[in-house]
Amino acid sequence: MSSLDVARTELALVVLYLNKAEARDKICRAIQYGSKFLSNGESGTAQNVDKTTSLARKVFRLFKFVNDLHALISPTAPGTPLPLILLGKSKNALLSTFLFLDQIVWLGRTGIYKNKERTELIGRISLFCWMGSSICTTLVEIGEIGRLSASMKKLEKELKNTNKYKNEQYRSKLQKSNERSLALVKSAIDIVVAAGLLQLAPKKVTPRVTGAFGFASSVISCYQLLPSRQKAKAP
Repeated sequence: MSSLDVARTELALVVLYLNKAEARDKICRAIQYGSKFLSNGESGTAQNVDKTTSLARKVFRLFKFVNDLHALISPTAPGTPLPLILLGKSKNALLSTFLFLDQIVWLGRTGIYKNKERTELIGRISLFCWMGSSICTTLVEIGEIGRLSASMKKLEKELKNTNKYKNEQYRSKLQKSNERSLALVKSAIDIVVAAGLLQLAPKKVTPRVTGAFGFASSVISCYQLLPSRQKAKAP
């Protein structure tokens, strides 16, 4: 394969990636929280970028609450323990509520909805819903990682005299475990970000801390959305 063919293939992957509305949203999120980190809550260019990008992202999320509403009423995977089912459904309900209320916040900040006090109240409620969904996600990922770990140990015993890394089933479980571990880190980070946006601990979780954690979470999200071929090449 010539260098031109390689360049075309790589560029096609980039186009495929950028064609995802979710990917564009997460790139904007990285810009938003990066700007929050730079501004540290002080007025200036960085804060303006933070505010305008935050408002623009709300447009990307219009009607996105339908996704989690669909997941809420969809059947769960067979064999899933009841506590994990309840936590998963709670996460879907809270995230769907957050995304729905966020649309009202967008209407208020664009001036279509005139009640500013109610807009701010709805904004806080929506952020609490997001924090709640992040907590549920964290607990779900911990539970699922525990289940995967148990099944991998069982499989290791069965493959005692062979190279476990050559077993397709073992490699699949290991990949899922790594993916869930990364999702666990992201959801834990998002809890801190939500606490910062809600100013629950303003002395500890400052705008700069919120920006740093939000940027880290955004980078993880961007990575999770990469096509599988690009993930394989990532260091």
